[in-house]
Amino acid sequence: MSFSPTNRFINIAAVALAGLGFVVGLGPIASHAAVNAKVVAVVDISDQTMLVTVAGRPTFEWKVSTAGKGYVTPTGAFKPYRMHEMWYSKKYDNAPMPHSVFYDGGYAVHATPHVKRLGQPASHGCVRLSPKNAEAFYQIVEVFGPGNTEIHIVE
Repeated sequence: MSFSPTNRFINIAAVALAGLGFVVGLGPIASHAAVNAKVVAVVDISDQTMLVTVAGRPTFEWKVSTAGKGYVTPTGAFKPYRMHEMWYSKKYDNAPMPHSVFYDGGYAVHATPHVKRLGQPASHGCVRLSPKNAEAFYQIVEVFGPGNTEIHIVE
């Protein structure tokens, strides 16, 4: 899978970069600086939120669902190592996992149709986001690159 930016992601890149003072289309210097900005996603299990910063500036904050009773969301600092626009869980009855950003074994940040459960523990261990927010996060990671992205999961 290629992680280079494309026009397809220009809208989410523009949103993420707006707070950084970059204007998309200024040329290779601005584009290079923008695409090499560091992305950090902090998932707070106790608050059931995910804060995304780009180049040190808070850019998005979303409700999430992490592990429900009997399951665990691993804590620590991770780098995304695999991404899929659509993935089906081999462990949980082929459950769909749209816009998956895998960070530790079979654990990923991904979309869920169960948006009413966001803000409370409900998953088998993954970090669930609304479909719109999962797509935005996926695009941010794709534009800025997994190598420039960190996912921190804290309790």
